[in-house]
Amino acid sequence: MSVGAALSEARQNAELTVSQLSDRTNIRETIIHGIERDDFSACGGDFYARGHIRAIAGYLGVEPESIIREYDDVHADTRPPVRAATVFNVNNLFPGKHGRRIPNWTMAAAVALAIVVIFAIVRLLGGSDAKTGQTAAEAPVGSSDAKVQHAKAPHVARDVVVVKVSAVKPAWINVRDAKNHRLFQGTLEQGKTATWTAKDKVKVVIGDAGAVRFEVNGKDIGAIGKDGQTVRRSFGLGIPSAR
Repeated sequence: MSVGAALSEARQNAELTVSQLSDRTNIRETIIHGIERDDFSACGGDFYARGHIRAIAGYLGVEPESIIREYDDVHADTRPPVRAATVFNVNNLFPGKHGRRIPNWTMAAAVALAIVVIFAIVRLLGGSDAKTGQTAAEAPVGSSDAKVQHAKAPHVARDVVVVKVSAVKPAWINVRDAKNHRLFQGTLEQGKTATWTAKDKVKVVIGDAGAVRFEVNGKDIGAIGKDGQTVRRSFGLGIPSAR
């Protein structure tokens, strides 16, 4: 079975149209149609053809290496291999008496630059991914671990509210986000701290308002009520509101 036939059969078995496969692999429909007809002229060369084949086969659950080998067996001899001695021949790099021209490296430089840019973007996005609503690890109030966490607080988006609670004695707390999704409900033990983040607003109910101390977006709020007092409070991007 040819490369195109194998990939076409795998796509049909997956019950996908060419358009759906294009959306999920970011490969143009015209290229996929061509590959399924064993026409690789639209791929832009063997390097890109192998990359498209690998991406399509991998998504459809077909072993990519066997498909690549099939492609190489059929197309490996369609163009002569480029030898290093030819590429770096001095006569090719500088025009001489035979009128040879300097080779065009524009395409190679563009591909290399694109790879560098993509790698930098992936590293940047991977290092700044923070999940809304995630609770930080608890640590005793005043311990060295708590100080280190405070000193190295992660960067958060401008529309995210960060609420840190420290318990001076056991206190029951209910924490919800702006859409009333519960982030936490239970007792925060004496000497423990917890941190919650949510978009736009964090709403809390404290069974003993005098038992806990609050820090909102890095600002020390302190206690928001008296001992034994039940308090409801919402913390937004600006000054905390009463409800």
